[in-house]
Amino acid sequence: MEESMMMEEGEVAPALIAIHPVEKSVVVAIGSELRVFDLQEDCASSLVDDSGRPLHMDSIRAISFGADGRLFVSAGDDKLVKIWTTNPWHCIRTVLSEKRVSALAISPDNLFVSFADKFGVVWVVSTEVDDERKDEASPIFAHYCSIITSLEFSPDGRFIVSADRDFKIRVTVFPKRPLSGAHEIQSFCLGHTEWVFVIITIFISTFWHFVICIEKVTGRFSFEFASHSFFAVRFVTCLSFVCTQEYPQGFLLSGSGDSTVRLWDITSGFLLDTCEVGMEAGLLESDDKEETLCPAITDICASPDGSLIAVAIQRQLFMTNPISFFALCSLHGVVLLSCNLSGRTLSITKVVSMGGTFIPTSLAMSSSAEHLWIVTGASNLPALDSPSFARVSVISGLKKHGSDSSDDKPVVLDDNEIPGGSKLLEKLQGSVSISKGEEALAAAAEAVKIAMRNLLIKRQYSVEKRELRKKSRNDRKLKQ
Repeated sequence: MEESMMMEEGEVAPALIAIHPVEKSVVVAIGSELRVFDLQEDCASSLVDDSGRPLHMDSIRAISFGADGRLFVSAGDDKLVKIWTTNPWHCIRTVLSEKRVSALAISPDNLFVSFADKFGVVWVVSTEVDDERKDEASPIFAHYCSIITSLEFSPDGRFIVSADRDFKIRVTVFPKRPLSGAHEIQSFCLGHTEWVFVIITIFISTFWHFVICIEKVTGRFSFEFASHSFFAVRFVTCLSFVCTQEYPQGFLLSGSGDSTVRLWDITSGFLLDTCEVGMEAGLLESDDKEETLCPAITDICASPDGSLIAVAIQRQLFMTNPISFFALCSLHGVVLLSCNLSGRTLSITKVVSMGGTFIPTSLAMSSSAEHLWIVTGASNLPALDSPSFARVSVISGLKKHGSDSSDDKPVVLDDNEIPGGSKLLEKLQGSVSISKGEEALAAAAEAVKIAMRNLLIKRQYSVEKRELRKKSRNDRKLKQ
């Protein structure tokens, strides 16, 4: 039986968004669709793929622009990793992964693309057109049966950082010949209490690397370790680097489900700072039944200098009973933070409400940090006429946010004020206006909550189904 037959039918996949580093174009991935809009030419972009295969045949789970915007990569549940040039949009390479892809990253020099699969293996492929191993990827290291949730290169290309569902952030030295494997571990950043959702790095000096972590909570079995109380289930989810001329090697941000953002030295794994997002933003609630509404971090992005960090959150109902599951409640919005590079500290600056039915599933910001691009939506939606739903929103005024004027503050733009206007919305959303009615929007919002919840918990299988899944594993097939 093939792995695809083992997947649950109609699995809801959150919508994703990516922005060109200098805001030349914006991409939304919804289900198996890649929707691209050229902001410079003010028109939709056509994607050309000469491989003879469909662009994607199943839900896209990871998308990313290269550091200079010349390359773009998409991958997902169809096990296809597609490498694109962006001027014009043309697929130059399609690589078949053994398992479904969970994360990807592009090296700063555009020479390599690395991706991680659901079995915890990290692979690398060359982007050189004349490479003999054009359609093959090489394994470079693994987290061994722990699903990798995020993958990122340091801006100087010296390290590749990976996060997994077993609370680990691993910093690996990226070798000069990566196709032969990466065997040197620089450090581990340990201490997360739950899924680390997001990691972003801000550089500091030639001799320092730092990491900021955001976390999530599910089970409680807690004990103390590395300044964090651990829980029975711990996940790490997203990674991203930021650098400046003054601090060329920078900091790394990472996130998870206990509502904290943390700052680490990734060369040593030392914790530098922790920002209690839920507590400091006043988002924590509790009642007499020992239940806590804890905002879960679902995505994070930052300006290059770290002066602005945007965090997407949802509230999750956390039961202090260790065997209880949590349920996602209402979205609170987007939290804006700032990072003091010289002081190596984090602080909350503002909470921006997005409305009751707008649940951010992905965030994106260009290097200029002029706009924060946000998408909500999912594919394979039940109770809707359309199989997918996507809604794009933009927050402006971010540059002025740090000024002394009280009149300068982030503003959620109206549809007619968004760059690209109605043309952009027609392409990225499928229609200019979302006129499905309140009931349909509520149904879509509920489906998005389910999609995000599925990202926050480990799927449970019966003994029979677990054995059946083992028999269908690709590595077992090769041994038979």
